[in-house]
Amino acid sequence: MFTNEHPLSTVRSWAALLAAAWLLVIAGAARAQSSPQQLVDESATTLSHFMRDPDMTWLQRHLGNAKAVLIAPSIVKAGYIFGGSGGRALVFARDGTTGRWVGPAFYNLGAASVGFQAGVEVSESVMLAMTDKALDSLLSSSIKLGGDASIAAGPVGAGAKSDVMADFVAFSRAKGIYGGLNLEGSVVGVSDDWNRDYYGKPVLPPDILVRANVHNAHADRLLAELRRASSKSVRLGSAR
Repeated sequence: MFTNEHPLSTVRSWAALLAAAWLLVIAGAARAQSSPQQLVDESATTLSHFMRDPDMTWLQRHLGNAKAVLIAPSIVKAGYIFGGSGGRALVFARDGTTGRWVGPAFYNLGAASVGFQAGVEVSESVMLAMTDKALDSLLSSSIKLGGDASIAAGPVGAGAKSDVMADFVAFSRAKGIYGGLNLEGSVVGVSDDWNRDYYGKPVLPPDILVRANVHNAHADRLLAELRRASSKSVRLGSAR
């Protein structure tokens, strides 16, 4: 059977199919955590990884100064010319007066990209909200990193002491390799269904992160780990 289809159209068709396939991989990764509690448990493991990593000293020193922290235990980046990244994340906020951490609130994280790329990479990420603008942006329904609020990659290394001027400071680990995940341009959106499921009623981020109107005892282990890490951060910062 003969066809008059132009070769360029064929290439575009294959590219579209491959892009769709990769995005399906990403969508599946975003659903890898089958429940909010599984995401909480995996986030506790991710936080422990970063707080024990000798190359994450900047994060360890500045966690206590953060307005909020976003933890994403599994972000999948995939592509073949067209691509994207996606995952689930949770956020804890710190009361500026008492220093008490509250949360979590649940979010989805995703981005699309175009350019030379091929393959799949899985990363875990911790992102510090260092300004009031960063925290306020997390209280809205969605935020574009690098657009609605600035974002920078956090300094990595045992002696990292650089000052970083950005609303968000992000750190990532991919199979033990630091960096490699660029979150600029990513959209962070509230996961209303997971927030509702976890707290048993419809709630918004301000209810969870500002007014602290809801609480789930199953997050207490992660909250305790966050308090310990934050207290250590304050001690490390004062020792500089």
